[in-house]
Amino acid sequence: MDTSPIVGIVMGSESDLRVVEGAASVLHDFEIPFEIRVLSAHRTPDETARWASTARERGLKVLIAAAGGAAHLAGVVAAHTTLPVLGLPVGGGTLYGLDALLATVQMPSGVPVGTVAINGAKNAALLAVQIIGGEDEDVARKLAVQKSDMMDKVAAMNARVQKHFER
Repeated sequence: MDTSPIVGIVMGSESDLRVVEGAASVLHDFEIPFEIRVLSAHRTPDETARWASTARERGLKVLIAAAGGAAHLAGVVAAHTTLPVLGLPVGGGTLYGLDALLATVQMPSGVPVGTVAINGAKNAALLAVQIIGGEDEDVARKLAVQKSDMMDKVAAMNARVQKHFER
């Protein structure tokens, strides 16, 4: 089994790790190897551009960019790669992440960034898994099992609620 990373996760600050750990957990569950870096769109712009522009040649297939505040990281990453970039706005600060969400979702035409909810790390990782599953049948099968498990859990919850209200 190849353990070379195929998903790249970048966060603007070490403080974003508390959110990003949710993405790492999902990728571990799906046995998707990933790399993770702390880079800044503003404080390390050259290194960020280098990381993004060399991602494909390093074997990465999807990039997740997590940032709070001004949250320009996903856009800068997307400007330097042709890989899919998933923006993960990190909540916090005065606006509780709304500023990060708006900064991440408001990309100019020609620089797309798929954006998930504030602190939506698990969904960012699941989107990465789904993108990879488009080419990888093993990953697609694991996704099908995960979705089936979710349906079973909801059906069980429904049965408990229905039983609760039986007369």
